[in-house]
Amino acid sequence: MSDKKPKKPQKLRARLPRGLEDRGPAAIAATRAMTDKIRAVYERYGFEPVETPAMEYTDALGKFLPDQDRPNEGVFSFQDDDEQWISLRYDLTAPLARYVAENFQNLALPYRSYRAGYVFRNEKPGPGRFRQFMQFDADTVGSASPAADAEMCMMAADTMEALGIPRGQYVVKVNNRKVLDGTLEGLSLGGDEHAQTRLTILRAIDKLDKFTELDVHLLLTIGRKDPSGDFTKGAGLIDEQAEKILSRLRRNSDTNEQTLDSIRGSADETATHQTGVQELEEIAKLLYSAGYKEDRIRIDPSVVRGLEYYTGPVYEVELLLETKDEKGRPVRFGSVGGGGRYDGLVSRFRGEPVPATGFSIGVSRLQAALTMLGKLDTRPQAGPVVVTVFGGDIAGYQKMVSDLRNAGIRAELYLGNPKHSLGQQMKYADKRHSPCAIIQGSDEKANGKVQIKDLIAGAGLTSIEDRTEYLKKQAEAQIEVGESDLVAEVRKILDKHDVKWG
Repeated sequence: MSDKKPKKPQKLRARLPRGLEDRGPAAIAATRAMTDKIRAVYERYGFEPVETPAMEYTDALGKFLPDQDRPNEGVFSFQDDDEQWISLRYDLTAPLARYVAENFQNLALPYRSYRAGYVFRNEKPGPGRFRQFMQFDADTVGSASPAADAEMCMMAADTMEALGIPRGQYVVKVNNRKVLDGTLEGLSLGGDEHAQTRLTILRAIDKLDKFTELDVHLLLTIGRKDPSGDFTKGAGLIDEQAEKILSRLRRNSDTNEQTLDSIRGSADETATHQTGVQELEEIAKLLYSAGYKEDRIRIDPSVVRGLEYYTGPVYEVELLLETKDEKGRPVRFGSVGGGGRYDGLVSRFRGEPVPATGFSIGVSRLQAALTMLGKLDTRPQAGPVVVTVFGGDIAGYQKMVSDLRNAGIRAELYLGNPKHSLGQQMKYADKRHSPCAIIQGSDEKANGKVQIKDLIAGAGLTSIEDRTEYLKKQAEAQIEVGESDLVAEVRKILDKHDVKWG
């Protein structure tokens, strides 16, 4: 007979996948406050909401079409039961293109819409770099006018100020892909056969706000090894080609007109280049006439955006101010949003030209920046009023909770162990950040009374050193009222402490 003891079943280890984060009530409330302000600006510009699913057929997403060997390159993908590849969306633009194409005949064109939601990237996570994050987009589909692009830049500037970022602490930078395309054509890098090289060049240039010019030069030529030892393959250009590209990206002028002069004077006199300059000139004229000067929106040749589907004007919002992280190190946030014209995305489905332009705010990244800058209230939101219980009959306590809720006051009945002492129930209310707690023992119940304990005032008692003052404030922090006056007296306490639930 074996004397071995049976093995205890192993507990499952609770763990979060890399590149993801859990979010509590304070962060969620801050996101809601922030997106409400963004939504208000977008709606003021005449955009209306639309929602698309988090998953799409992978071929609808475009550039990340997986193959059998690498089905998850860049995106999270799986095969449906009919062997169709489906992917989690990596942005909100490609799904919108599919939606517009599918509903084209029923939409009023130009179609102006906004949407917010999480997107997913199957990429290496790092500090501040998540695999799931929120974006908030606005797009105009069906207009080829540069006014649609200028409007996106104006709206981006207005949104930053609505979020409490003053002028001088942000800038909306605008450029045109066609200007860079002209440079690449002049280097014999046009045509479909050089498409992958151009994409590598774009992604390298897009890192100018994070890397030094030398690092970008390496990415354009032989490749770069980062501090962790990871190597990124370069675009394979020779040094002279890389320098010519970088020279076109430097902005040495203070005004948009001076920047346009320098772009006009470059040697890339291709038709593509000329068209790009003309479109920038029109955008600059529209911005100036609407009162948006260089302190808010400026032309910057270094802006290219890393996604290949952009076909014309491109723009980014950059935060200019610096702050310090929790370890006192300087932090500059850089780009918190961007977009551009993508005239080919809807056309893939329609087989006809459908011009479109859009702008996206990286909500998760911008929220981190606004939190560090003190522009968002991240304090724990006030919890519900807690009604404590004594004894087995809780019907009377439940009525109090219902009365409070019917008056629009967040309230809950203590649903823990009914044998818990009042002290244990008060500890629960403190952990819930409750503004006040309701107490009714047998004596109060017999007399039709309730005790209301002001927990916010009570928390401040520890700082009072004078005994007389302490006793006075202690008496004010707990009052006895008639049952019929419960709602009115709780309301007074909430108003006194400016407690609101968003």
